[in-house]
Amino acid sequence: MTTPVFDRLAALAEPIRVRLLRVLQHEELAVGEIARVLQTSQPTVSRHLKQLDAGEWVLRRRVGTATYYRLARGELPPDARSLWELVLAEVEAGANDPASQYAEDLRRLAGVVAARSADSEELFRRLGGRWDSVRTELFGDNFVLATLMALLPEGLRIADLGCGTGALLPVLAQGSASVVGVDREAAMLEVAASRTAELTNVTVAAGRLDQLPLGSGSIDLALCQLVLHHVRDLGPVFAEVARVLTPGGRLVILDMVEHDREEYRETMGHQHLGFSADTVRALADASGLALRSWRPLPADPQAQGPGLFVAVARR
Repeated sequence: MTTPVFDRLAALAEPIRVRLLRVLQHEELAVGEIARVLQTSQPTVSRHLKQLDAGEWVLRRRVGTATYYRLARGELPPDARSLWELVLAEVEAGANDPASQYAEDLRRLAGVVAARSADSEELFRRLGGRWDSVRTELFGDNFVLATLMALLPEGLRIADLGCGTGALLPVLAQGSASVVGVDREAAMLEVAASRTAELTNVTVAAGRLDQLPLGSGSIDLALCQLVLHHVRDLGPVFAEVARVLTPGGRLVILDMVEHDREEYRETMGHQHLGFSADTVRALADASGLALRSWRPLPADPQAQGPGLFVAVARR
């Protein structure tokens, strides 16, 4: 027969239960919300909650048909509270690393809470979580990027570096004088060429990012979207971008923040596990570019991958 202390140790011996309790210490959440934060299934969350509930680690609150959970911190017996504080101190020390799973949990938690807060007005209470789908049903979603492109100065020459199948090329073409998509994969470029065949201000070109088939000073705005983590040696890439940009031209990077998903190297061929602001700044400085901004994007609760950032460097 086990004693209470061993039962409590067993409850915290599973890392996912520690992560679960940690987010419930920050916010009261429903099962589906916890699943989105931890990036696991609702049955898995329910199974762990059942064990934590039996050990009186969590408190439940019913709201209509939904059940919300929070950490029973103030109601825990002294021995359980002391054990939790000891475990939490170790976890928070690791959470100082922005690439850790614990840091990512809180980024996703912020995204879940923000999504919930958006439904506070009467209209959104009436429509519930259907507002985005209602708007999409009425208008589609192509208007978002088209509207943003209208904000750009007229006459820009834009290069989508590592354009893949050219999904962005038609959008970029709406607000620029000329657009060129560059990629090294012939199969990708074939699709991109077909997609943009009727757009007179769009061309596609085969080439490597460290040997761009573009003239010096020929581009006003270069875009690298979810590309750089596939490239082993980034120094020559940044140098080439600096070469093809006009004075004052900009490089916009969208990529992953630093993370610890080592399996991506094997399963997806990633050469880098995301990038920090310091890494991007060092690469930019070495090539003669100046990093103007680096900011993480709000976490999408539905997304399964690491967090993203957007950075802007100027020649």
